[in-house]
Amino acid sequence: MFSNIVRQANLVVKKTPPYLSLVRHKAAYEGEGKMTVRIINQEQDLGLMIDSYATYGFRLNNGITVLGPMAIFPRSVLSWAIRGSEQITEDSLRLFKLLEPKIDLLVIGLETRERKAQDSVFMAARRAKLNVEILATEHACSTFNFLNAEGRYVAGALVPPLHIQLNEDDMLRSKLHYDNLYMKELKA
Repeated sequence: MFSNIVRQANLVVKKTPPYLSLVRHKAAYEGEGKMTVRIINQEQDLGLMIDSYATYGFRLNNGITVLGPMAIFPRSVLSWAIRGSEQITEDSLRLFKLLEPKIDLLVIGLETRERKAQDSVFMAARRAKLNVEILATEHACSTFNFLNAEGRYVAGALVPPLHIQLNEDDMLRSKLHYDNLYMKELKA
């Protein structure tokens, strides 16, 4: 009976693909089936990504800081000449309609969560005949990054948020970042 179980187990192991091996052969496995983690914001091949946002604008993965609202595409970014969501009209969205090839989706990031503003922007996008996703700026940034990394032809129309809530992790990271910067200055 025991030998029958061992034979069945051997069959299972033999049928298991090498990348699902039950036994670890070496610590740094290289080859097919290797699981990797990529931080998409650091890969320039994927195009522009939004690293961070602030009340004054956005920081991109290529080191550029865009002040104020922006129109972002997979490979380019423009300053968007509006002040806030109340100025988003069919006219201000016309740029996104003129693009060739046509964009799959326009991700609109609003600085407010007010229903009135969202409805107004939605109606303007509908009149412009654009396929849109209307989100708070915080969520619109990550949605744009994800869709861009997937290779979809996406555009973002983003307005910086009015307020940002910091948590303890944000404050700790900021402190460590500035401590590191000041230590480099002192050593130089």
